[in-house]
Amino acid sequence: MYSILDIESNGGAFKKESIIEVAIYRFDGHEIIDQFISLVNPEDTISPFVQKLTGITQKMVKTAPKFHEIAKRVVEITEGSILVGHNVEFDYRMLRQSFHRLGYDYEKETIDTIPLAKKLIPDEESYSLGKLSKSLGVPLTDRHRAAGDARATVELFKILLAKDQDKEILKHHRDAQVSNNLNKKITALTEFLPSDNGMIYFQNDKGEILYSDYSSNIYQTATKIFHSKTKKWDKLKAETTQIQYEFTGNELIAKLMLLQKTKKKTPSLPFGLYFKNEKYTVERTKGQTGDLLKFKSFSQGNKVKSYINEQERFQGNPEALQEFLALENRDEIWISEGRTKSEKSFLVLEKGKLTGYGFYELHHQIKSLNKINKLKIEIQAVNNMIYNELKLSLLRNNYEIKNLPTT
Repeated sequence: MYSILDIESNGGAFKKESIIEVAIYRFDGHEIIDQFISLVNPEDTISPFVQKLTGITQKMVKTAPKFHEIAKRVVEITEGSILVGHNVEFDYRMLRQSFHRLGYDYEKETIDTIPLAKKLIPDEESYSLGKLSKSLGVPLTDRHRAAGDARATVELFKILLAKDQDKEILKHHRDAQVSNNLNKKITALTEFLPSDNGMIYFQNDKGEILYSDYSSNIYQTATKIFHSKTKKWDKLKAETTQIQYEFTGNELIAKLMLLQKTKKKTPSLPFGLYFKNEKYTVERTKGQTGDLLKFKSFSQGNKVKSYINEQERFQGNPEALQEFLALENRDEIWISEGRTKSEKSFLVLEKGKLTGYGFYELHHQIKSLNKINKLKIEIQAVNNMIYNELKLSLLRNNYEIKNLPTT
């Protein structure tokens, strides 16, 4: 028994999308025995690109059922069946993601018609649903609408079943089961990790942290490690039983947190900005002194140099740049984005020393030193790399800077 489906999403950011239309045909290998087609209210905006591609507008989904209102029907029509789709990974992820938001674990075996078509119908110019349907004479109406695409996938699947003399579909199903068993751990650990930046922690069955790091995309970092063929990750992959994460608001706070928890060595900053022969230059720092800033790469240094050269106040005037970047004797609070949209983060400098960081809700005020100290998380370890990052942040204007209250 098969459930052949197609899903349209609102075009949101990866892992934050919402379903706007679903079509499922229950197929017994010979004919369609049930079907479910519905627009879905995403409870979010639909991107202009998706509206143009699908023709589904915000107005059309306004009165449509929300996913939780159709979830039971989706479970019923797919019960005891294998999900089939053209690039089924996307459709299956969208369903699992939507069910996960409801606290329900939706698991199915899947078959993707793309690799099957490549095997059973070789030498096609394209295996996109539109071009493959045209080549095979499969009727395809309402392109990029769930019902039209799913119906075309039914007809394509019929052709694949008929051409499957060597039972490739059954073999694929068996191979998929083996593959699913091998990847079950990876899926369980990574599937619902967010795509936001923050700290990621790999832990063993005792809760011990095996590895931690800052990531600009927590989900991508975890999946990259688990799919890596590099031997250095083998032990970590074998021993990890859970992955935790922590939102940090910005990269500098993440680096501070990592430094406090792991006392990692300062990463190498092999390039520096110098002023020589009346101009700024980026060179390797080895054997040199007098750098104005340090960088992890030559390209990063060149970008900063280009910005500095665009600023009239710094042109030919390294003293003005030094004065601008100086942190000594600063008593300030530096405010930036928080871990959520309703939050801000802050750094505290006292006499030029970074003494702590913290977070506060937007509707709260931190105008008093007493309030700041209550919210501040004290830091013990700060290295030169952190202070270099602070100076780079001054150039980038990453923070709203205020004087630290005295009372």
